[in-house]
This record gives sequence, C-alpha cells and structure tokens, in this order.
Amino acid sequence: MKSTNPAENIYNLIPTEEVKIPKPPRYTSTFRDSVKLEENKHKAAHKTMGPAKVEVPSPKEFLHKHTKETTLAEKSALYDSTGRPPRCLAEEKRPPVPQRTEQPIMGVQTNKSFITTNVAEAVMAVPKKPQPIYVDTKKGDKHLLETSGLVPKYIKKKDYGNTPEYLAKRNEEVRRAQEEYDAYVKERLRMGAMKQLSEEERQSVLEGIKKNWDQIHHEYQSLSVVIDTPMKKAHKERLEAEMRQLEKDIDTIERHKIIYIANN
Repeated sequence: MKSTNPAENIYNLIPTEEVKIPKPPRYTSTFRDSVKLEENKHKAAHKTMGPAKVEVPSPKEFLHKHTKETTLAEKSALYDSTGRPPRCLAEEKRPPVPQRTEQPIMGVQTNKSFITTNVAEAVMAVPKKPQPIYVDTKKGDKHLLETSGLVPKYIKKKDYGNTPEYLAKRNEEVRRAQEEYDAYVKERLRMGAMKQLSEEERQSVLEGIKKNWDQIHHEYQSLSVVIDTPMKKAHKERLEAEMRQLEKDIDTIERHKIIYIANN
C-alpha cells in the first residue's frame, strides 16, 4: 500500500507552526517557610570556626583505651557444665507454638501505657556496676581481678590473724627442746662436769686467738711471691688452714656470749 503523504509532496513546503507544550507549575513545599526560619535561627551561633558556645568537657571524662572495642560474651555463660552449648537459654525461651485446634483470644484490651511504664523502669533501674579487671600487658590484655589472686580475700577468713597450727606446734617443740637443754646444763653444772667461762676469761681467750691469727697472717704475708717448690706450697697451705680454723673459732666465741667447758 502506498503512503498517502510521501516525502516529496507540495504540502510539505508550507511551514507549520511549532506547538509548545506548557510546563507544569514548579513544585513548592508547604514547609518552605518553616525550613527557612529554622535554618536562619541557628546561623548566628556558627559564624566562627566551630560552635561559639560549647560546654568544656571535664578532664576526668577522657576517652579511655579500648572503650569502643566490642567485647565477646564469656564462654562460661554460653556453655553448660558438660561443655556443650545449650539449645536455648532459659531467659530467651519463647512460648510454644499454638496447636491447630487452639483459637486466638479475641477482644482483649488493656489501658496500660507502655511508654510510661518503660520510662519509669528506665528511671528506677539500678545502674550495672563495672566488673573489676586488671591489665597485664602493654597491648591492654584484660583479665578478671577476682580470679587473679590480687584481691585480699584472706582477710575475710575466720582464722585471719591467728598463728597457724603448724607454727604453734613448731614453737612448742623449740621451747621444749630449750627447756630440756637448760635442764641438762644445770644438771651437768651441779655435778661439776662443766664450767661456765666468765666474761673476763672469754675476752682473754678471744684476744689470744686474734693474736695468734695476727702472727700467722704476718708469716703468711712474708711468703715469697713465687711458690715454685712443693715445700713452699705445703707451708702456704698449712698457714691458710690454720687461719681459717682461727677465724671459725673467733666467729664462734663472738656469737655465743655463754660458753661451757668440760672439766675433764
């Protein structure tokens, strides 16, 4: 079928007027005026760098380390005594699924204001106390303070401050042994088998031993530098042994104020 308005047509030479489609009116929000007022209302407070009036935070309320890190729940809270995770925690149990034969309760209404109830519960709620912890590494590894042994729980024991039983028993044994030794010494003194040195005798014996040590020490200092013969080596060893023995005797006499000697 041929077109009734071919491209080469004399009617196409007549210019046609362009039909302009009118645009719809521009959308204007009904909140335009209120938004302008709200924007101009807070412009004066931000004409400088940052807010002009800002409450200065307290130095004690600084951002602590690791406060924004997420913490996982404790393993003991998620597992039972057998070490297996429970299928459902007691506080998170949901009501059972209703049976097919059950009918829903209709017409139940309540006047309870949940918003007011929630606000009252939030106001009256007791804040949760933070769990005491301690950090033992520079990276901030945290552990419970209660199980660390740093908490002085021993002061709450019933026998706190009392002498332990084994120490009392040991002190009693030491006291009994001292009493037996004193009784033995008194008995030997009574029988005349032992004699107690007086303070003057003790000092004279101590001075004599020190004088002997000075003589041997002077002889030891007079030895030749080179010890090249067995006789010189034996003489040096003999002097050292005598000096060590005299030093032990001096230490014994100085430590013990009371000295007993046998008569025979």
